[in-house]
Amino acid sequence: MKPLESIDSLQSALREKGYIADRGLTTSIYLAHKLNRPLFLEGEAGVGKTEVAKMMAGILQTELIRLQCYEGLDIHHAVYEWNYTRQIMNLRLMEARGEKPEEANLFSRDYLLRRPLLQAIEPAHEKSVVLLVDEIDRSDEEFEAFLLEVLSDFQITIPEIGTIRTDHIPFVVITSNRTREVHDALKRRCLYHWIDYPSFEKELEIVRTRIPEASEQLSHQITTFIQELRREELYKIPGVAETLDWTTALLALDRKALDPAVIEETLGVILKYQDDVELVRGERTRQILTRLEPVN
Repeated sequence: MKPLESIDSLQSALREKGYIADRGLTTSIYLAHKLNRPLFLEGEAGVGKTEVAKMMAGILQTELIRLQCYEGLDIHHAVYEWNYTRQIMNLRLMEARGEKPEEANLFSRDYLLRRPLLQAIEPAHEKSVVLLVDEIDRSDEEFEAFLLEVLSDFQITIPEIGTIRTDHIPFVVITSNRTREVHDALKRRCLYHWIDYPSFEKELEIVRTRIPEASEQLSHQITTFIQELRREELYKIPGVAETLDWTTALLALDRKALDPAVIEETLGVILKYQDDVELVRGERTRQILTRLEPVN
């Protein structure tokens, strides 16, 4: 059965790629692909939003084009700009040949620098690509409004060239860490799904699937410890990404189980703020360790 013939087959394909998705998320991904609608994924950092786009690029066997958003992102970095250096060089070359510079067609596709949005909708692709617009909440509202126009018709107008339309609508994944509210107009054009921190059972399954070489005891203890940390009043709660990073780090140290010393030595892998490290270090670490049940 092909990966996108049903929700079940897609869920199995994601699992084979190492991504454990619940039924709700899988259904949203399936419908986004089936209906050619952008998929808007919201949730805390490190819960696996970006991974959805990466996994889908693998499943669809196509290119992943990523636009990393940031404050001040504009059309020149997101869509296109002109290769001014090449234009000037061509003008000088024409002058050296005695040709008329005004006859140069300097605003053609040959001088176009294609940025992620234009790359994703260019008709040159043989099949649909996966377009990841990562952390849209970090961009300005002006860019958000421009993106809304692009996603409405999947076309881009360049004044000097005209309107460029896609032959294959890309599979679009938009992520947000909710550092600010994204406008309703953008969300309305997408299928929406909130990805929460996983349950203990799901997170343990993720660790087992992604890092099978970790011992059962270590996987169980790490998952339990992370789950307990999320109950603390931390500035930045560790996500699944930190769980996997920590497991990998402890394996690199040849650890089979947790103890107070190795936890304190590696807190920087899972906690990114000094206040959080100080809160957990010492007595709090030992208290959490006492709640870790031994694995048979």
